[in-house]
Amino acid sequence: MHNFTPMMFSLLVIIGLQVSVQAGERRPERTINRIYKWEMTVTNGGGLGKWGRRQMCPSGTYAAGFSLRVDNGQNDDQTGLNGIQLHCVYPYTGASSYYDYSSVQSDVGSWGQWTEIKWCPSGVLIDFRLRVEKYKGYDGDDTSVNNIEFQCSDSSFLVGEGTYRGDWGTWSRICREKGICGIKTLVVEPQGTGDDIALNNVIMYCCK
Repeated sequence: MHNFTPMMFSLLVIIGLQVSVQAGERRPERTINRIYKWEMTVTNGGGLGKWGRRQMCPSGTYAAGFSLRVDNGQNDDQTGLNGIQLHCVYPYTGASSYYDYSSVQSDVGSWGQWTEIKWCPSGVLIDFRLRVEKYKGYDGDDTSVNNIEFQCSDSSFLVGEGTYRGDWGTWSRICREKGICGIKTLVVEPQGTGDDIALNNVIMYCCK
């Protein structure tokens, strides 16, 4: 009897875990292999750095929100926008149903803090533009991309909590098929004693 009780307890634990897994809501995994319609680009992004890997929302989901990694430091070498996360949901959910979502990001710079998520009131992200500071040369503090703004499919606009350096560029091509479903970023690696830039350009992906 003393040997049987621990065995029964172990079996109950295993059964309980199996029931818990089956009853829980499984979040779909992100993928880099999802088929997309086209790349969404803007004209004012920089060319320095290395492109990260394309990261796509799980199949059937689209980006309805985003958050930013922003360097708001007061030192002499600021880097502005360092990273962008897309938060993906099934398109039929509303803002009040965003309790279950998946997040994707490409390469991210080394500085700053992540902002709170900004969600479309309804619908998904379909368009974006960048706020970029022009190159200052070897004697200036270059930051390149400082902020991003998205348009939602419900015609609302979401401005990121980036910095105010630079100017807004033109909008990307609108994804009228369904919505933005992925991201790839161009990031300049840390320069040591040199001038750091971090995020330098962005490509979004339009899916049907």
